[in-house]
Amino acid sequence: MNSLRTKILFVPIASLGLLLLGAVNRESLPNSVEVFEYDTSPDSGGETTRFEQGRDAFNRPTPNLTLKNRTSFFVGNSFFKQNWIAAPGSAVARDGVGPYFNARSCTGCHTFDSRGRMPENAEEAPIALLIRISRGIDPETGAPIPDPQYGLQLQNFSLPGLQPEVNISLDWETIEGTYPDGTPYTLQKPILTYSEWKDGPPEEGLLTGPRLAPQIPGVGLLEAISAETLHSFADPDDSDGDGISGKLSIVGTDSEGDPLIGRFGWKAEQPTVRHQSAAAFLGDMGLSTSLFTDDHDQAPYDRERYPTGGEPEVEDKILDHVSRYTMLLGVPGRRNTEDLEVRRGQRLFHEIGCASCHIPKMETGEVEGIPEVSHQTIRPYTDLLLHDMGEGLSDERPIFNASGREWRTPPLWGIGTLDTVYGETAYLHDGRASTMEEAILWHGGEAEQSKEDFTHLSAEDRQAVIAFLESL
Repeated sequence: MNSLRTKILFVPIASLGLLLLGAVNRESLPNSVEVFEYDTSPDSGGETTRFEQGRDAFNRPTPNLTLKNRTSFFVGNSFFKQNWIAAPGSAVARDGVGPYFNARSCTGCHTFDSRGRMPENAEEAPIALLIRISRGIDPETGAPIPDPQYGLQLQNFSLPGLQPEVNISLDWETIEGTYPDGTPYTLQKPILTYSEWKDGPPEEGLLTGPRLAPQIPGVGLLEAISAETLHSFADPDDSDGDGISGKLSIVGTDSEGDPLIGRFGWKAEQPTVRHQSAAAFLGDMGLSTSLFTDDHDQAPYDRERYPTGGEPEVEDKILDHVSRYTMLLGVPGRRNTEDLEVRRGQRLFHEIGCASCHIPKMETGEVEGIPEVSHQTIRPYTDLLLHDMGEGLSDERPIFNASGREWRTPPLWGIGTLDTVYGETAYLHDGRASTMEEAILWHGGEAEQSKEDFTHLSAEDRQAVIAFLESL
């Protein structure tokens, strides 16, 4: 078992300790909690940390951007932000979108490089809320088996003259709950409805999984975490008996035949930022790359009227620029780290076990050609492992070695800045939680005990945990 999980020495702070301890429901906390050390550093991303607020919070380059990578960052930014057009187009380098797609640009889903927006009502077609589909997994590779008609992702937009693959509507089911102290709360469960199928309804048994576009900053640092570090976090058999059994996502083998670790995507199904970018080009915009050439969509259309934009449609150099752009975005720094409520929340976050999966601090290794993200001390609050999050969050859609109930621990850096980007917040894989409190209350499976401990905190302590999360 790892030595980096929450085994942190307790550091008493004489003037503060009694005040803090007095606010905790000790009976609900695990016996193993005797450890904690305040980390008040604001540098979430090491030397890549930035402190902008508002719409620029996520879309600025790292402060340590090298001259060598400067051109790649700004060229990649251009291809990330601007719309792709239908082929043949006057801008040959950016034609070939579609004919079916979810968005015409990366920023169409990642608004200001942030998380995607949820539809405001049932009439608004989702853009950043994507629907992955499959018919089980290949028994040998674990790869999802595409639907013969609609491939691996439903695309609800199309070029003029074509009917989109499907119309998607989002509604909500309200779930009422009550804390042990009698405080009521409300959760919202998304209900997705599909209609107007282009080639008729799919056969029974189609597996669907909604995915909200995540924020971008920090992906370069996550790629720079060494495989050895991730292995040290894993405990697939729960050998230490703490109820947490995180496992690595294995998505194939590398050129040496060794297991390839997935790091990106809500189920960690892509091993590198370049793979993640290529998958998004194909699935979200219908653009082929040298990594992914076939979207498995067999729906017929007039290929003379809707030609490709090349083979591949996204040239390798453009894919590289876009990947580097995302890897070189500055990570939002922490705020209010000396605030007493934030400090109390930080300690409670550890005491109720959240830090068992949302590991606060680690070192990066090296990424060839990107020194900006190499050898950094970072605070991402993730282990990048797959965890059983319970039936409430299951999409019943397996992929590689992740079951429907298992999800990658998402990094938490920057989540306290989300609402300053465009005034909205949406958490979890399908955006069902509009507040951090709701997101915590949806936790189950391996996180059930931590959620229960959270609910048994006093209202003031629950708010302290939220204040800490808002500082990230």
